[in-house]
Amino acid sequence: MLNEEFNPLIRMDFEMKNSFSFLAEVRTDRVLSLSFDNNLLTEINGKEYTLGLGYRFKDVKFVTNIGGEKTRLKGDLNLKADLTLRDNITIIRNLDIDSNQITSGQNLMAIKFTADYALSKSLNALFFYDHTFSEFAVSTAFPQTTINAGFTLRYNFGN
Repeated sequence: MLNEEFNPLIRMDFEMKNSFSFLAEVRTDRVLSLSFDNNLLTEINGKEYTLGLGYRFKDVKFVTNIGGEKTRLKGDLNLKADLTLRDNITIIRNLDIDSNQITSGQNLMAIKFTADYALSKSLNALFFYDHTFSEFAVSTAFPQTTINAGFTLRYNFGN
């Protein structure tokens, strides 16, 4: 088995002075598997393109009633949205005869949104929403949609 992966092949990720951030990324991967039992070469190719946009709101203030007393929180609110397009395809090549057959593959489109807020120097709250659509390369598989959403509290032990 041979596995090659350029993760990322090209990546541009920068944040400007006006708090906007941009991301552009290209990833490629390929897996080759040779079987001498039936003289087949299985090739799995994948290409992925990502575009992202983000904005940082500085010193956002919140007032909370945690534990019965009013607390004022002040931190940065980071919003980020990514659009990802991925194309996977699996081809079986017969080495005895000149025959190539697409056996599986899919086109994926994913929309990801995150919002994180620094509650304190060590505590961070994160909301995420991921929506993925997929269409398969073979006609026997149905399109799929997957939605993941959630909330995470992250505590950093250290500096």
